[in-house]
Amino acid sequence: MSASRGEFSSRIGFIMAAAGSAVGLGNIWGFPTQTASNGGAAFVLVYLVLAFCLAYPAFMAELLIGRYGQANAVTSLQKMSRTLFHKRFAFVVGFGGVVCAALILSFYGVLAGWMMSYAVEPIARIVGVTNVADWVISQSFIRNALFTAIFMFLTIFIIQKGVEDGIEKWSKRLMPLLIVLLIILIGYVLTLDGASEGLNAYLNPDFSRIFEPDLLISALGQAFFSLSLGTSVMIIYGSYISKKENLVTLGAQVTLIDVSIAFLAGLLIIPAMYVAQAQGVTIFADDGSLVSGPGLVFAVLPSLFSSMGYIGLFVAFAFFVLMSVAALTSSISMLEGPVSYVVERHGMARKKATKIIGSIIFLISIGIISNVDVMLGLVATIATEYGQPIIAMLCCVFVGWIWYRNDVLMELKEGNDNAEHSVFWKIWPWYTKFVCPTAIGIVFIHSLNLF
Repeated sequence: MSASRGEFSSRIGFIMAAAGSAVGLGNIWGFPTQTASNGGAAFVLVYLVLAFCLAYPAFMAELLIGRYGQANAVTSLQKMSRTLFHKRFAFVVGFGGVVCAALILSFYGVLAGWMMSYAVEPIARIVGVTNVADWVISQSFIRNALFTAIFMFLTIFIIQKGVEDGIEKWSKRLMPLLIVLLIILIGYVLTLDGASEGLNAYLNPDFSRIFEPDLLISALGQAFFSLSLGTSVMIIYGSYISKKENLVTLGAQVTLIDVSIAFLAGLLIIPAMYVAQAQGVTIFADDGSLVSGPGLVFAVLPSLFSSMGYIGLFVAFAFFVLMSVAALTSSISMLEGPVSYVVERHGMARKKATKIIGSIIFLISIGIISNVDVMLGLVATIATEYGQPIIAMLCCVFVGWIWYRNDVLMELKEGNDNAEHSVFWKIWPWYTKFVCPTAIGIVFIHSLNLF
């Protein structure tokens, strides 16, 4: 590997960075919301099974592409190609992932800005600046632009420092902070009235719901999307992994951390919802559906925190700092995709490329903020419901149908001489070739509401 590209200096560095990419707002809030909407514990059980049986194999495909190519997503895919058609196809898939990552970051930055503003609000109330506290949680163009700019500045600051001094160093700091905050908040919420009912809903599955079509599709989508598949991110991170590392165990460890933090998030959010309900906050409609859906984090939880009195201000601060940290660990990976492409394909210096690409994405965010009611949902739908499943599916097609099987095995044997005789090798190639593309295709079709 070229020294100018850099690489992760340690196994734990990669694990923290990759897990940080996977663990974002989708896991901390999206997973619990999906759980509450899809049968509670039944959804959790199905999610855990699908994360390891389907998402992990697709995750491994992207890591292998990256480490084999030792380059950005486009170049790595083109190194696997044998014909001119394959090379053009590789460009479409790789560049599509880069664009997808940029689009996700553009709306993600807006959401993360909201999280940061809600973290400022309780501090402003504690110090007695109530006018500031009211302003930071009110919807306005200036407030949204300001906090989005702050969040994008932090993302750019980390990425321009490179792999080891930027991504790896800050992932090692932010991920433990995220986990500690989660555990502290869980411990506190579980002491409140109503939490035991939430625990029961979260941990005791209704097995009769496990095979419901909507539950299966939702769990499958959550499993794929929570691992950052289809955004070129894991191809990039894979390219920074040393050839000495065993990718099979590394991939399994990242997947385990990702689903574990999602599970912990549910252990916080679901009981918190029932605590809020016990205190008179409306959570569920008469038909059992969530009242606010994904917006619950800004509608119901602040009401819960307010009902706790003075201590609620500190709980609110810790919760929204947690959400902001989760957003930042994902955003740095989303920016790395476009930056690595520009640096390696066009020879631009990393600091310059990071500032230019970050500024362009911020301008897209400003466009979203200018008409947030329409543009936020539109960009999110294009990137996550269309872009991610298509790119993830095509990466599996590349590994399963275009990349020579012997070359795949040789790459797996780097850092694992016995890969050829492992259970993983006996199962994974067929999973990648047939099962993963089909499963992701089902998620995509479902997102189009065709059945």
